[in-house]
Amino acid sequence: MAVTALQPAPALRRARFATSTIFAVHGAVTGTFAARVPWVADHVGAGAGGLGLALLMPGVGALLAMPLSGRLAHRFDLRSLTRVLIVCWAAALLLPALPGSLPLLCVTLVSYGATAGLADVAMNAHAVIVEEKYQKSVMSGFHGWWSVGGLVGSAGGALAARAGLGAPPHFALTTVVLIIVSVAVSFWLLDSRPEPGLEEPPAFALPSRAVLPIGLIGLCAVFAEGASLDWSAVYVRDLLHNSASTAAATVSIFSICMAIARFGGDWAVRKLGAVNAVRLSGVIATAGALIVVLTKPVALVITGFGLLGVGIAVVVPLVFAAAGRLPGHPGRNIAGVAGIAYGSGLIAPGIIGGIAHVSSLTVSFVVIVGLVAIMGLGATVLKNRKGSL
Repeated sequence: MAVTALQPAPALRRARFATSTIFAVHGAVTGTFAARVPWVADHVGAGAGGLGLALLMPGVGALLAMPLSGRLAHRFDLRSLTRVLIVCWAAALLLPALPGSLPLLCVTLVSYGATAGLADVAMNAHAVIVEEKYQKSVMSGFHGWWSVGGLVGSAGGALAARAGLGAPPHFALTTVVLIIVSVAVSFWLLDSRPEPGLEEPPAFALPSRAVLPIGLIGLCAVFAEGASLDWSAVYVRDLLHNSASTAAATVSIFSICMAIARFGGDWAVRKLGAVNAVRLSGVIATAGALIVVLTKPVALVITGFGLLGVGIAVVVPLVFAAAGRLPGHPGRNIAGVAGIAYGSGLIAPGIIGGIAHVSSLTVSFVVIVGLVAIMGLGATVLKNRKGSL
């Protein structure tokens, strides 16, 4: 007699849908702002150098705020905390359109990034709870919806710019829509509070020893992602002497490959387990990075960037899931991992540019080859301590 697999309860399915939507909203805010950066730069009169400085500020704000999220997650239930923080993050989209000078923009973007970091930790901590209830891997799909939200937000920004709509009304309209969506679905999130007797984390907590090796795997993946997003177009245009449209298409293909791989990532984790999935990811990413470094035909190089996107796609979701299963409060552990991983994304473009300045862009991407290889070799630190996924 065949055994029928148990289906998740309706409340749990609704929680998964709501969590996916929250991730998409977070990505949509990021994509919307990214698409209107040229308007923001023109509005404050920032040149390339000033704009580069300003765009560092969201990362600084996120890194400063993330260590505080452990205490917030301890004091408030995750449903309420996620609802409030995702609404604040959507409202923060209004901020970049307000300043009229570069110094004010920098200050504003610190606040903008801090809100992003807090919301990121809360929604990932809630996603870990949902995954534990499902008793199978679903985290990669949540991050896939973040990628979809980012693509939708950037596409909406491109359409608004083409229509001649300024950033203030565009951001205001987008904020209203995203807040309505966030509040509507947040009632389906799970109510989760810390275990009784669990010690409250310090107000500003650095990553623990258990979190550090997991965070370093995330660092490798996020460094490769940040470098590829910011430098792949330059690589194709300046080093391989191709058109700007081909260079832009390279970034799009990299991002789309990441999104598609994330939606297939949960299936891969269920079949292979987290450790083997990251090992395979390391092989794919290393092969892609080697193709970028060793070949010249643009079709091959673009294929290499696509493989690199596929290879790093599931690593960050698995890193968050592994951190959430460590002893202690998941919010604090995820905050530690996020700080390490996202910090690498912040410095990656600068390091790649510095190496390119003293050597070449090809040598810069040799660093990516090494990091993604280390990522795959270090996969055993993601072994589930509460069982196997």
